[in-house]
Amino acid sequence: MAEQLSELADDRALLGRTSTAERVSDILRSRIAEGFFPPGTRLSEDAIGGALGVSRNTLREAFRLLTHERLLVHELNRGVFVRVLTVEDVEDIYRTRTLVECAVVRGLGEPPYALDGLAAAVAEGELATARNDWKALGTSNIHFHRELVALAGSERTDELMRSVFAELRLAFHVVDDPRRLHEPYLARNRQILRALQDGDRARAERLLETYLTDSLDRVVEVYLRRVGEDGAGS
Repeated sequence: MAEQLSELADDRALLGRTSTAERVSDILRSRIAEGFFPPGTRLSEDAIGGALGVSRNTLREAFRLLTHERLLVHELNRGVFVRVLTVEDVEDIYRTRTLVECAVVRGLGEPPYALDGLAAAVAEGELATARNDWKALGTSNIHFHRELVALAGSERTDELMRSVFAELRLAFHVVDDPRRLHEPYLARNRQILRALQDGDRARAERLLETYLTDSLDRVVEVYLRRVGEDGAGS
């Protein structure tokens, strides 16, 4: 925890003079997504507030916002913890992803599409793979799907899926073999990108739907092995 708090203190400059609970929650959300605070970690008000230089009230409001986003959970008489997902949570996340991401591809309209973001995410994944950095590969995969959603041009959809992807990272952080989890999907990202470059959104949607079904099966398999029965219910 000391190392995490030291790095968190470096984020104080991001708050500027107009420190707000929303900015604090943005910092903590990013840190949770990066795995600095793994699932199950208790978040100390005093330690984090001191590292960021914010008041207790501001920090509590940030905690409340992240609890609303299902990234944190408040346990009576114990404090605030980074949430540990259940298998049902993971299944619901993928249900939402399938509904939204496939609808985005289906509604793209006529090509050409603005695919620079998708191409950059694939290149990011290729670079991570070359470095054998499987955590970075998982991050690039999230970036790919975030860029895919952004093709809808909808701020509300982007905001919804930002929360969904942040929750998904909670599941990724308990996985003991990130290479096995993420590596097979880099090639699938390329296939989806190629289909969209060809203007074939129907093929891209079919590839995406199969992708998400297979990814759910793999994540649940690995998640159950790591979390066990404790993660199978609420």
